[in-house]
Amino acid sequence: MSFDLRTTHQTVLEVSPQHKKLNCLIDEIEQQKALLLAWQNAKDEIRAYSQKALMPVYRDLYATLYEQMQTLWNSLNLYRLSKTDTSTVEDKIQALASLLQGSRMLNQQQVDEVEKMYAYYVQANEYDKKKSKKKNSASFDEPENKDSKVEDENFDEDWNSDQYQQARDQAKLKRQQEKQAQAEKLVNQSLKTVYLKIASIIHPDREPDEAKKAEKTELLQRANEAYEQEDLFFLLKLQLEVEQSKNGSNKGLSTEQVKFYQQALEAQSQALKKQIQELIDSLVWSNKAKIAVSKSKGQLNIMDLYKQIDADVSAVKQQLKAEKQRLSFMGKERGLEMLLEHQAL
Repeated sequence: MSFDLRTTHQTVLEVSPQHKKLNCLIDEIEQQKALLLAWQNAKDEIRAYSQKALMPVYRDLYATLYEQMQTLWNSLNLYRLSKTDTSTVEDKIQALASLLQGSRMLNQQQVDEVEKMYAYYVQANEYDKKKSKKKNSASFDEPENKDSKVEDENFDEDWNSDQYQQARDQAKLKRQQEKQAQAEKLVNQSLKTVYLKIASIIHPDREPDEAKKAEKTELLQRANEAYEQEDLFFLLKLQLEVEQSKNGSNKGLSTEQVKFYQQALEAQSQALKKQIQELIDSLVWSNKAKIAVSKSKGQLNIMDLYKQIDADVSAVKQQLKAEKQRLSFMGKERGLEMLLEHQAL
């Protein structure tokens, strides 16, 4: 029995439009498998490149932001700031503490300082909320005016709109998850079904001819390996081969068989798309890179990702330069006043 799968598939699948569709699916999956393999092979190199290129500049950036937080905190005691400016500075300190909290870019002592600062502002905010709530409860019995009622109605409309959009997003996510679950279930069911079908056709114990028996033994071994590796695609291709050989006809597959293969191949394609996307997501972290991945619709070139990493490094370096300049202004009273005046804190 020959094992020229592409030749056999072309003979079988050119018979009808359904067979041609199967052929397109097979070609698509071949491309997806090649793409997945390419990303898997490049994964470690991409991560190493990202670490080497990005980590040093990010450590400098986070160290600079930490210095900003400390400098602004000290400025509250060193300089005479207005109430409004003091509030703005404290908002900035809180934002920096929130950003730096739990960062792996800082040493343990710095992390501890950030935690203390973050905890302080959490407690301060809780105190302000209780104070505001108490003040509002004192005027709770005042008559409700028309303007406040309109504001409440508008708030309800906005809230309902947001709630509706959230519900739509959740429903969309649920449909995607259900579709993926159905695909995975079909893949698992098809694996066993296809394997058992192949084994029943080519089992070497049923072959009296020694030459054919040896050939079937090899095929069954390959089928066993594919089954253990959950390689549905290989099993499907193998079944198409043995079905064609068994039938001895160019028509080969029945309508029901074509329908089954189409469903199983589509499920396999969905599973491969998920694997590729999860792998790319594990390598892509910046918002710009994620946008590039989204626009590529799963066809992101590996070299394009290297270019995106270089672009991200350049952007972080520019941000670092700006933050260091901002820090130099924060260290002087007049400089801090200028930042506050121009709302550039």
